[in-house]
Amino acid sequence: MKRYLRCVKGIDDNLGKVFDYLDASGLATNTLVLYTSDQGHFLGEHGIYDKRFMYEESLRAPLLVRWPGQVKPGSVNRDLVANVDFAPMLLAAAGHAIPPDMQGRSFLPLLRDEPATDWREAFYYRYYLSHFQTPPHYGVRTATHKLIHFHTLGEWELYDLLNDPGEMNNLAGDPAQASLLKTLKEQLSALQRQLQDDPNDHGDRPKLP
Repeated sequence: MKRYLRCVKGIDDNLGKVFDYLDASGLATNTLVLYTSDQGHFLGEHGIYDKRFMYEESLRAPLLVRWPGQVKPGSVNRDLVANVDFAPMLLAAAGHAIPPDMQGRSFLPLLRDEPATDWREAFYYRYYLSHFQTPPHYGVRTATHKLIHFHTLGEWELYDLLNDPGEMNNLAGDPAQASLLKTLKEQLSALQRQLQDDPNDHGDRPKLP
């Protein structure tokens, strides 16, 4: 934890130097700065350190954007954005066409507080079998709920992210949540078909050309 927090502080300090240079040089007005990372990191939550699980601490990643004249300072957008959206957004911001076979979607309208019709209501997560001790699993996250399936263990976990943001109360076995569970399972299957991800593939059968 100490090494992790020292690393974060080092990044913050040096980002400050970058911002100071952009401001002093006059480049800030024509520079888009996007700050993000690959995933979050557990610091003891759920009794876990490291990452890999679909719980919020590991699933979520920072996404901060500074773009004078384009992004309103201090504004917050809560739409679901995934890392596959970064490349389309950067292409759009630079005025380039987005290849039709590119996964993801530009969130430039969200940054500019413009209407974005038919924006995603959920996104898909997959962690394959690996040499780590984390059991493989996949799931779907919406703005309000999360469904996780540890498919090699036959276990489901369902969380209400509004009323249980710490994900401590698994609702998958609650009869009162049967309808919601069914809807999320259907949504999960639809995303797997859309992304052509075989739920029976544990990562040991790669698709080769």
